[in-house]
Amino acid sequence: MEFSCSSVGHSKDLDNKTLFKIAQNARSLVIKMVYKAKSGHPGGSLSIIDILTDLYFNEMKVDPMNPNLPTRDRLIMSKGHASPALYSLLALRGFFPQELLMDFRQINSKLEGHVHRGVPGVESSTGSLGQGLGIGVGSALSAKIKKEDYKTYVILGDGEIQEGSVWESMMAASKYKLNNLVAILDKNGVQLDGFTKDIMPMGNILEKVKAFGWDAMEFNGHNFNEIRGAIKFAKGSMDKPVFLIANTVKGKGVSYMENNPKYHGSPPASDEEYEMALNEIGARIYE
Repeated sequence: MEFSCSSVGHSKDLDNKTLFKIAQNARSLVIKMVYKAKSGHPGGSLSIIDILTDLYFNEMKVDPMNPNLPTRDRLIMSKGHASPALYSLLALRGFFPQELLMDFRQINSKLEGHVHRGVPGVESSTGSLGQGLGIGVGSALSAKIKKEDYKTYVILGDGEIQEGSVWESMMAASKYKLNNLVAILDKNGVQLDGFTKDIMPMGNILEKVKAFGWDAMEFNGHNFNEIRGAIKFAKGSMDKPVFLIANTVKGKGVSYMENNPKYHGSPPASDEEYEMALNEIGARIYE
């Protein structure tokens, strides 16, 4: 599969209605991708889409025509199984043609089930959970050493932060005062085998990350006003890395997927479920 970039203008400060339409479009693409592939992870993709929409269309310095621009902001999708969300936003942002999304998880496609650096706009291959924050620390530290002005954003899952390597990376980020590093936790409460509170309760995450030397705050990960407020908070940090806890809903936007562990890693089970998902997502645009 060959990639080519088609630029779309980067308009800052898009209004909430426009951002919502982009996010809903991305949700439709996620459903289409996983249903055609009969494989993939819709639940955690749908929960992170609103945040990715604001980052790529309002916040981050990126150029779809020059994905490797040295001054670009970096985004590491540490929860690499949420590739449908990232791929859909990259396509909508103009990094590659949208029609290539339908090759997701197909033979000879670069759109693998976990994010792959061969795709324009993807900064790091991920999928082995717990690794992305360490990569982000390296990226942010490199910027400090080279005196380069960009931020690194790392998207984490709340099942993922049960990994010890995440907390080792947090200690390193605090030690080096990486105020150019922003971790965003997609706290949707569900992981592969069930609910996080039942599998490995993490307690008061906000207080834990503060104890590790980070600035931190919680917000509603589906409210664009709160998302923008959280990013503004992160950009204002003077000498600490920032940990943003996004309270989200697994499977957001599709009623039978919401808070249902089954759809962590399963596409719609039938044509009826597929059509229901697309109809619900489409109907919300016109509410």
